Amino acid sequence: MAVGAYSVLVFMTQRLLWPLTRLGETFDLYQRAMASSTRVLDVLASPIELKQGTFQPSDDEEKTSSVSLEHLDFAYPDRAPLFQDLSLTFEHGKTTGVVGSTGAGKTSLIRLLLRFAEPQSGHVSWCGQPLDEWDLHALRSSIALVDQHITLFPTSIMENIRYGRPTASDEDVIQAAEIAEASAFVADLPKGWETMVGEGGHRLSGGQRQRVAIARAVLKDAPLLVLDEATSAVDNETEAALQRSIERISRDRTTIVIAHRLSTVRHADRILVLEEGKVVEDGRHEDLLKLNGVYARLWSVQTGEVQ
Repeated sequence: MAVGAYSVLVFMTQRLLWPLTRLGETFDLYQRAMASSTRVLDVLASPIELKQGTFQPSDDEEKTSSVSLEHLDFAYPDRAPLFQDLSLTFEHGKTTGVVGSTGAGKTSLIRLLLRFAEPQSGHVSWCGQPLDEWDLHALRSSIALVDQHITLFPTSIMENIRYGRPTASDEDVIQAAEIAEASAFVADLPKGWETMVGEGGHRLSGGQRQRVAIARAVLKDAPLLVLDEATSAVDNETEAALQRSIERISRDRTTIVIAHRLSTVRHADRILVLEEGKVVEDGRHEDLLKLNGVYARLWSVQTGEVQ
């Protein structure tokens, strides 16, 4: 073979080698994506196991109705009963704090309210109807949840807040952020509202993520606000700022505040103390301290009065 022809052959082989290698990698990625897509589509196509009705109350009904738990029995699979014949009412337009030690059933109440779990007997009712008679989308659209584990998406701060109401304008988003005291830290960021928060919001501090979550709840403007350990992972200064925001948005709104930090619920209209799935104390902060019971003991521990 002539030297020139051999050189051309080597050159063409080198030119084709890398594209062919990349083609194999691309085909491998395609196969992985197809397998993942199939699993996702299977989940989306799965029928909803929860029984749901068609009840969709008006806004006025939701704002003027209390949430009631009536003779509720509930247990997680293969575990001892958590609630037995539990009955209580969250009054409309009032802020109710729920406190207690770990495992007392505080978060389980929220799971039942959102129908992430179902009671074995008894029921939760709102607007005069058991929750299993509600349209599921209508129920969850009527509840704004600020969880202790904030879910943020890898997009801008503006879009993460807008998730609370996708049709909201930029002005509505900014106004909600101001109420949640989030606009101040956003203004200090180089790209402002267009700042990307990263996967799970890892580019923001714990307090900043909580403020974004509260702003999202403000924007949603649901008649029932649920705060589950919303100040559990922040410092005292940030907690004070979050409490100001919570007090502002819970005014004249049915609000349930789950908290380990008793300072979070100190000014609630009513405080329920749970112990092993039972309401052992019920009242305002000052009244519960006078009982010198579970709440008073927890308060003493958290304020440093008990060694």
